[in-house]
Amino acid sequence: MEQLVPEKAKISPFLVFFLIHTMQFGIGVLGFQRIIAMTAGYDAWISVIIAGLCIHIIIWMMYKTLETVNGDLVSVHSFILGKKMGKLLTLPFVIYFVLIALTVLRTFIEVIQVWMFQDMSTFWYSLAFCGLAIYIIFGGFRAVTGIAFFGVVLPFYLLFSFFFTIPYADASNLYPILDHSIKDLLIASYQMSLTYLGYEILLFFYPFIKEPQKSKKWAHLGVLFTTFLYTVLTIVTFAYFSEMQLQKSIWATLTMWKIVEMPFVERFEYIGIANWNIVILPNFCIAIWCATRVLKRVTHLKQKYGVLLVSLVVLITINFFKTRTQINTLIDYTGKISFYLNYGYIPLLFFLVLIVKKVKKK
Repeated sequence: MEQLVPEKAKISPFLVFFLIHTMQFGIGVLGFQRIIAMTAGYDAWISVIIAGLCIHIIIWMMYKTLETVNGDLVSVHSFILGKKMGKLLTLPFVIYFVLIALTVLRTFIEVIQVWMFQDMSTFWYSLAFCGLAIYIIFGGFRAVTGIAFFGVVLPFYLLFSFFFTIPYADASNLYPILDHSIKDLLIASYQMSLTYLGYEILLFFYPFIKEPQKSKKWAHLGVLFTTFLYTVLTIVTFAYFSEMQLQKSIWATLTMWKIVEMPFVERFEYIGIANWNIVILPNFCIAIWCATRVLKRVTHLKQKYGVLLVSLVVLITINFFKTRTQINTLIDYTGKISFYLNYGYIPLLFFLVLIVKKVKKK
């Protein structure tokens, strides 16, 4: 069931590193610390590592599944259930990726409205952002991958800004280690796994990789790099804030930027938020691309029309989420759907493909 993707549309295996990493390292970075600390206290950095290591098993399962059918998720479904049912079963993924695009953009707009411009219009900012995303996606999957590459490389300097917290850090905040139960650590791992989500895009862009076998190590390295960054950021945050202080900081990462002092800039968090546009742009573009790729594969609608249609749906829907409670509900539902998809549906597909493969051989 190999997909006929032109060679010129394919990407080099090492670029899978940037696609996987950029999708995992998005808007959640700005405030994940408080959520996991509420469950496992300052032992939660262990949960960050546990959640990161579990992803490698899911990545391995995805590669095994995709190698068997030599295609994308539509091919997997068709392999198990036949063409018509396979396409029908893939259609809900359009809604899933619309939800991801909506969550990423609306959460980021909320950050801008709270920290910078309170009266900024959600609609007009979304219109400009969708316009930019449409322009990028019209360039093809290689253009989307290029944005993912720059979304990792260009804002990378922001990580060094956290060194400013070192003089104010107190390592004793992290002690005593393993002061919480295994149950607490596992619950915090579940909460952290919602922040890590996004790597399931592999199920959709797999046919676009040149020599997919060589991309395996890059996918695992992408996850490993994300785990490393989240772990370091968690430890830095816990050393900087006391537990009581952290409970009052919804966006702990942004709060840490407030102490950065430079001769040429007074409010560094403004620079950080502005640069975060580059971080979430590939997240948004990849989500829209995946939604429209599914539409194209299932309904044979040209992808450029699909991009316009999905962007319009996002542009209209985003205006219905106005309050913090509504936005939080959107984030929670999207996170839970992603979790069940990655840790329930993907393993199920893996075992079903193995069973069907054996049956067909006989």
